[in-house]
Amino acid sequence: MDVFATENLRNVALVSHSGAGKTTLGEALLFASGSISRMGATSDGTTTSDYEPEAVKRGGSTQLALLPCIWNKNKINLLDTPGYFDFLGDALSAMRAADAAVLVVAADAGVEVGTEQMWQRLKELNLPTVIFVNKLDRENTDLFQTVEALRQGLGRECVALQLPQGSGQEFQGAVSLLPAPESVPADLQSQFETARDQLAEAVAEANDDLATKYLEGEALSDEEITAALKDAVLQRKLVPVVAGSASKSMGIKELLDTILALLPSPADRPTVEADGALAALVFKTTQEQHSGKLSLVRVFAGTLQSNTEVYNVSKEQPERLGQLQVIRGKNQEPVASLATGDIGAVARLTATSTGDTLGQKDHPVKLNGVAFPTPLFSMAVFPKSTADLDKLSPSLTRITEEDPSLRFTRNTDTGESLLSGYGDVHIEVSAQRAQRKYGVNLILQTPKIAYKETIAKTATVDHRYKQQSGGHGHFAHAMLRLEPLPRGQGLEFVTEVTGGSVPREFFPAVEKGVRRACSEGVLAGFPVVDTRAVLYDGSYHPVDSATMDFDICGYFGFKKAFGDATPGLLEPIMLIRVTTPDDYTGDVIGDLNSKRGRILGMQPQGDGTSVVEAHIPLSEIQRYTLDLRSMTQARASYTMEVAHDEDVPSNLAQQVIQQAQQKKEEART
Repeated sequence: MDVFATENLRNVALVSHSGAGKTTLGEALLFASGSISRMGATSDGTTTSDYEPEAVKRGGSTQLALLPCIWNKNKINLLDTPGYFDFLGDALSAMRAADAAVLVVAADAGVEVGTEQMWQRLKELNLPTVIFVNKLDRENTDLFQTVEALRQGLGRECVALQLPQGSGQEFQGAVSLLPAPESVPADLQSQFETARDQLAEAVAEANDDLATKYLEGEALSDEEITAALKDAVLQRKLVPVVAGSASKSMGIKELLDTILALLPSPADRPTVEADGALAALVFKTTQEQHSGKLSLVRVFAGTLQSNTEVYNVSKEQPERLGQLQVIRGKNQEPVASLATGDIGAVARLTATSTGDTLGQKDHPVKLNGVAFPTPLFSMAVFPKSTADLDKLSPSLTRITEEDPSLRFTRNTDTGESLLSGYGDVHIEVSAQRAQRKYGVNLILQTPKIAYKETIAKTATVDHRYKQQSGGHGHFAHAMLRLEPLPRGQGLEFVTEVTGGSVPREFFPAVEKGVRRACSEGVLAGFPVVDTRAVLYDGSYHPVDSATMDFDICGYFGFKKAFGDATPGLLEPIMLIRVTTPDDYTGDVIGDLNSKRGRILGMQPQGDGTSVVEAHIPLSEIQRYTLDLRSMTQARASYTMEVAHDEDVPSNLAQQVIQQAQQKKEEART
């Protein structure tokens, strides 16, 4: 593929609610531009975007795909993104690399939750946007109604650029308002004049120079409207709406023309202050077991050359580039270089990962990476067999490099490996990907709760350990007192022995036994915390006492005293903050209360949303991502952090203890 100048490039993210038809639209754009010879279909898994088996199986995108095409001697880098909530990370990666976006809206569905969420993201990133109303060949669809719904649901800046010809199965395409056609169908003449005047009025409102001319009754030329509209789109004062049907290839060439005419090239966007130096961002990494790592790169400044050495500014070390590639789906085409603003890929980078900047050591410029929300849905991952054990950690480490919105961690309290993401589908698809790429078979389970054991009152024990056999015997005598400590104090061991009743050299052995008993737990195998163990007296035998004897005595003595100290369980309590539309506030509060939550307060945000704050047991919200999504139609979000530990109610504690004891018995058999 040829090298394109910056002003002849467009980097456009395709975003939408799941099922609006982004992937089919991407396929139609490739076909219309001659980049592919036939259109594939999502229903049979033959599209350029959805080439991974996980996407084919689901019938929808599971990761972003690059779809470059050539139109009127310009290169358009389309970035097709997943629409499903769980794969938000790839949509964010695409938007970081893009200079503009096409927001796809299904005419038969209108403004959906994902439409609103993508709109908000684009607004926050200040990305110029065109809306493509898709599926206008479906029954009960109407472009006028959809445009009005967009204006009401998203903003008054949405303005139609076309009129539909027919509707439903009679839909034949659209008539452009700009430039005005030489002839307008007679049945559309009145609507055309009205819509054209509305477009001119919207453009004039966004441009001071044209506003005066328009208010004085002067007609605005196509050239004036086009120039002012492009400027308004760049400033995101206006968002043009175009129409079509991707599956019928209607309105596709018109969309390509609109992208070139109205959406900015990288030269039109804010520049990176690099003074001619190289600055390129790795915004996505893919991994294959045999072909290795492939890094997708957006060049923000300078020129990236094949087979050269660059400097990883983020890691502060050199990196050798091999052959640069232009990627279209799974296909790769070599290219000598990538100009400022272009997007491509390079294989087998050694130290570079997603979010790193490639540049020059003598003039390092570091770019902002991709900001991913913290993943809050976790599953415990286990190897299916002993053969999978050694593969588990390296495989999931590679998967999380490929998708940085995932987190792979180890819970030191429970000993479990955890994979955290944006939902159950996100985790399941990632596990399937790990199996396919790296041959590791995984079992996913709900994570254990890091319960702890503690005491509520002081108790004492007078414990003797004595064994006699041939030769030296075994003897140790320890008098222990257990005392409850405030929450968060952990475990303490102190001595109050006087007069040498227990020699000092045996103190560490008693402590070792006590701590061993605490680590194993007494009630249900959970560690003991917030307890002080005091060795206050005892005795020894000058011949038969040894270090190991006092270790054993401390161990069993502690367990005996623990049962007399009103033992109980503690559970982790989370501080949760739910940001929800006001319409769902009552439902959210009611649901938190039903989950043993304690509401701390509610703060209206002044934008139609409120933040509900609560303390709630972790055991009640392990699937809260899914619950909240269902309850609020995915319009609410939340953050959470560990707050403290609290006593588990006795009835629930008994259930937990019984389950733990049952698992212990099963393990023995």
